[in-house]
Amino acid sequence: MQRTELPLQGLKIIDTATMMAAPWAATYLGDYGADVIKVEHPKTGDQVRRFGAEKDGVNLFWKSISRNKKSVTLNLNSPEGKDLFLKLIADADVLIENFRPGTLEKWGLGWDILHAANPRLILLRCTGFGQTGPYSERGGFGTVAEGMSGFAAMNGYPDGSPTLPPIALADGVTSIFAALSIMIAVYERDVLGSGEGQSIDICLYEPLMRLLECNLVEYGVLGTIPGRVGNRIVSAAPRNVYQAGDGQWIALSASAQPIAENVFRAIGRPELITDPRFKDNPSRVRNVDELDAIIGGWIGGHTAQEVLDTLLGAGAVASPIYNMDRIFTDPHMKHRQSIVDVEDADFGKVAMPNVVSKFSRTPGRITSTGPAKGQHNEEIYGALGLSPDDLKRLKEKGII
Repeated sequence: MQRTELPLQGLKIIDTATMMAAPWAATYLGDYGADVIKVEHPKTGDQVRRFGAEKDGVNLFWKSISRNKKSVTLNLNSPEGKDLFLKLIADADVLIENFRPGTLEKWGLGWDILHAANPRLILLRCTGFGQTGPYSERGGFGTVAEGMSGFAAMNGYPDGSPTLPPIALADGVTSIFAALSIMIAVYERDVLGSGEGQSIDICLYEPLMRLLECNLVEYGVLGTIPGRVGNRIVSAAPRNVYQAGDGQWIALSASAQPIAENVFRAIGRPELITDPRFKDNPSRVRNVDELDAIIGGWIGGHTAQEVLDTLLGAGAVASPIYNMDRIFTDPHMKHRQSIVDVEDADFGKVAMPNVVSKFSRTPGRITSTGPAKGQHNEEIYGALGLSPDDLKRLKEKGII
């Protein structure tokens, strides 16, 4: 039986961060009921409001990355702003920030001050290179993390340049680790019972390195540096994308021995199962060019649908390569509601990715799209005791 309340209901998060990695972490927790208050500068707001496509002057990405949040405006770099901020975090569970190291301290809001104001507060600090180390003062975006983590060097084709991802990969991976870190700290504080908050230091390149774990371990022991292999992977074969006879592309992975044998049978080449070149995964990796030529030749002689019907019917693991339009029409994704329409004041409805993990009793949900800047000033600051006249005065002074 599903419960009406959300599993993180009552967890209060103050999100002062901008752009992607750190704010995304707050969004994930907001999907499961955390009360997320987005703090934006009165003039500039969050820079992500101007990232990506717009319609009628309204940013589209903002609607999803800031869903389930309330927005207040506040200039932290002012005495009155600092005092109001300390009131705001007095009963908060989590504070998220991604200013350059030393910025909060410069404003008189360092960890010692915050901890004294609220000993239960968990502070997540997200920066390009972390709070310590020789690069800590450098600015950092995901692009730099993708370059320095080792990812870009091994991404792309052998005869091409290192290739950056066409998505905010480092930010996305960091945001997931950040949300996990917050919940670990909440568990330690509330379940293990310390009752005390702590500061969390997370940077953009280290989470991405966890996805390169196999390569890093191999270099540490064997000294091997992986090259670029396009859509292949150095540790498994076959694994590639292949073009069918009708021009459509198919993704195929058959590194596990039973799956590889299923593929060989499906393409009418059962003798490859015992062929010394392809009899096991290490052999297939060593002879991957020949293997891809065989598989690619068979796929190229059939339509994409014929390929999928044959491979899937034989127990292989394959899929079509989807553009955005096919994601929106795929029957499986429709069944699971992978994309949902959310009511929105500007566009009527906005389609966006649904809450990812589907809980049986306490599923998350999207209750609102990204708010207008300062939309909840009256509600949030009114609860702190500020009157309409107070808010008017602070707005005129540029504090909110």
